Amino acid sequence: MALRARALYDFNSENPGEVSVRENEILTLFSEQDIDGWFEGVNSKGERGLFPASYVEILRNDATSTYNNNSCNTSGEAYPDSPDNFSKPNPPAFSTFAVPVQPQQQHGYNQQSQGSDDDWDDDWDDNSTVADEPGTVGRYRNYEGNGSSTYSLSTTSNRGNAQGKSSATVSRNLNRFSTFVKSGGEAFVLGEASGFVKDGDKICVVMGHYGPEWQENPYPFSCAIDDPTKQTKFKGMKSYISYKLTPTHTQTQVNRRYKHFDWLYARLVEKFPVISVPHIPEKQATGRFEEDFISKRQKGLMWWMNHMTSHPVLARCDVFQHFLTCNSTDEKAWKQGKRKAEKDEMVGANFFLTISTPATPLDFQEVESKIDGFKTFTKRMDDSTLQLNATVNEFARKQISGFKKEYQRVGLSFKILSQAFEMDQQPYSSKLNQAISFTGDAYESIGEYFAEQPNKDLDPIMDLLALYQGHLANYPDIIHVQKGALTKVKESQKHVEEGKMDHSQAEGINERCNIISCATLAEIQHFHHIRVRDFKAQMQHHLQQQIAFFQKITSKLEEALLKYDNA
Repeated sequence: MALRARALYDFNSENPGEVSVRENEILTLFSEQDIDGWFEGVNSKGERGLFPASYVEILRNDATSTYNNNSCNTSGEAYPDSPDNFSKPNPPAFSTFAVPVQPQQQHGYNQQSQGSDDDWDDDWDDNSTVADEPGTVGRYRNYEGNGSSTYSLSTTSNRGNAQGKSSATVSRNLNRFSTFVKSGGEAFVLGEASGFVKDGDKICVVMGHYGPEWQENPYPFSCAIDDPTKQTKFKGMKSYISYKLTPTHTQTQVNRRYKHFDWLYARLVEKFPVISVPHIPEKQATGRFEEDFISKRQKGLMWWMNHMTSHPVLARCDVFQHFLTCNSTDEKAWKQGKRKAEKDEMVGANFFLTISTPATPLDFQEVESKIDGFKTFTKRMDDSTLQLNATVNEFARKQISGFKKEYQRVGLSFKILSQAFEMDQQPYSSKLNQAISFTGDAYESIGEYFAEQPNKDLDPIMDLLALYQGHLANYPDIIHVQKGALTKVKESQKHVEEGKMDHSQAEGINERCNIISCATLAEIQHFHHIRVRDFKAQMQHHLQQQIAFFQKITSKLEEALLKYDNA
């Protein structure tokens, strides 16, 4: 039976994720356990969200039955003569804080797509008719800066005392659902992360020419994605597209579906809080088996795979290697690897335990300056990529429709002129008439060239911009994790000065912040490396295609010109 509660006071929602309730309204709770003083549930209108736990009383079975039968109408409002409808004291004070998104939205993907162990060839695939909810693109949905208050828990928090952590002397963030908290950054900085780090889990940050960098993969590889094929099952009742993946380090081909990419993406986002996991192409409810869509998705997955195999950390992690190497027909092996990945303890806060850093700690003031500079850079890059994407998209549209149509109109006009000249029936003008007609054909062909060209030089640019827009959407959250760690360092320094914290405790916070800072700067450095590589290669490709395009037009016009030599 659903757990129910009765509202003792009116509550008006003010922040995303909250829900308004009325006094005496019957609410359905998802759990009897509150979340830092808040319950999650559904009101009588069917609206889901959070409301203060102190504003409601939980109704046990008997009380619920009695109350429902005697005190409420069908809308959940108390009848005027209800014995419960007496005057109430003022509602208790509560602190407002940023509220959580629903679990399936926290990482910018639908967690239903993860499926169960029995979903190897069912569900959570591209046969789904439900696209991702709007507004969930990115790693986390962050409600900070929405005007809600953020409180600091006192240094003697129950959780801190229960765990016996000396780091409880640093104020904790009551905004339990900020990016810093969700990523595990706060728990790690406060020394609450614990786990056994195996040798295979260790990740090294080294000092390069331009600062911290991820240690290079000693065994680099790539992976091709080919031959998208429509498959069916359940006697043709269900269809899906299968892609052939061939990693160069194994040369063993495996078949994967979109659902497998989706599952992998979810695992990686959960595991690596300060690594920008590139977004996979979006889901689509209709037209999934159309040739253009399949081709576009394949190109998107190829770009995604290229960024995955290029990343020194992502390329070597166990779950990615399982995805690349597990035999397509070995369902048992896939499920074992899937369970192992989903039970991985080195995620979130524990991920930072796996990172080893250079011996010399970073200068936090310099780190803060670099992070602020990168934040400004990503904002400018995001704006410029959006503008370029819109401009290129409009130009491609004009080439496909407008330019093609105009050239064909010119060509038709030349041909009409040649037809008019043929009416003179003079034998010495026949070659001229043929040359003019050929010129008309040439212009019609050039119109076709324009329509075909965007697929060769403009579409690849838009594919690249789409991938990088996904990266840029990740960085605000990554930066926020590092900023949160620096804030804890500043708090600890202040506590030391006030005599509220031992110097050794503050040093521990500094060391853990240094790990997060090294990882963040290493990720930023990797981003710049691949950005230069990708945009250099793509601009070269674009200009080469443009040159070939205009050379083809020139050749066609030269061919037409030769027709007049003997006219």
